[in-house]
Amino acid sequence: MLLADLRKQYHQRICQEIVRIQAGHSPYPNFADKTNKASREIAWNILSQIGYEEKETEELAGQTAGGRFEEITRDYLEKAFEQLQHLRPGKWIYTTSIPISEFEQYEHLARLQKLIETSSDLSSVLGSEYIIVPDIVIARAPLDDREINRFENLIQGTSLARYTPLRSVNQQRYLLHASVSCKWTLRSDRSQNARSEALNLIRQRKGSTPHIVVVVAEPLPSRIASLALGTGDIDCVYHFALPELQTAIANIQNEDQLDMLKTLIEGRRLRDISDLPFDLAV
Repeated sequence: MLLADLRKQYHQRICQEIVRIQAGHSPYPNFADKTNKASREIAWNILSQIGYEEKETEELAGQTAGGRFEEITRDYLEKAFEQLQHLRPGKWIYTTSIPISEFEQYEHLARLQKLIETSSDLSSVLGSEYIIVPDIVIARAPLDDREINRFENLIQGTSLARYTPLRSVNQQRYLLHASVSCKWTLRSDRSQNARSEALNLIRQRKGSTPHIVVVVAEPLPSRIASLALGTGDIDCVYHFALPELQTAIANIQNEDQLDMLKTLIEGRRLRDISDLPFDLAV
């Protein structure tokens, strides 16, 4: 299937399962800020471009919207990344609500957590914020030697490459390939937990660092900037409809938001959701 078709299906599901129009003096989509005119206008403009049709729907709590955004984004990434198997072959899982201690680079955190739970002294010194649960995880299974030797007898027995986690003979846990945080909306206080999770993933690992990315639907580039600007923790931020966001801001002629959007894109801190499967293949 063409990636353009998968992206269209992704937007269709978002429109059907998440988008709700909030009533009031000036009705607005539920990923816009009702107190901000630019946010409302940009959100409406994006919806008109991705084919939203207003209809009678049930109310949707904020947490429910966030959970559905995670699930729909996970499904999109799974389908799109599978189209790139020739670029990044392997056995992969795409799931939500799995703690990082289940994966090879972080399995030591489970032992640490048990020690902390049995010692008030350790708990008071170290705290308990070690085992995070990313919104979406993408992980790769270790390889059987038969698969490694598929085309040529590259390795035999256990005398060499005895510690690499990629060989299943050495260890059985999946390797965490990517941690994806999803933000249906962004307020200044909501961006910091994504940064905290990213720093935890970097500092607590034993082995390679997974891709650490954030997917957002936030209409205002000035708010996306609170998460996207800077380097060192998050690889990149991905917008669920970046070309549509660019067109929307140009349509309402908001120069401040357009300048910030250009800064984020040209500074390689903001990309479209269609870029993410390719970046995960790196």
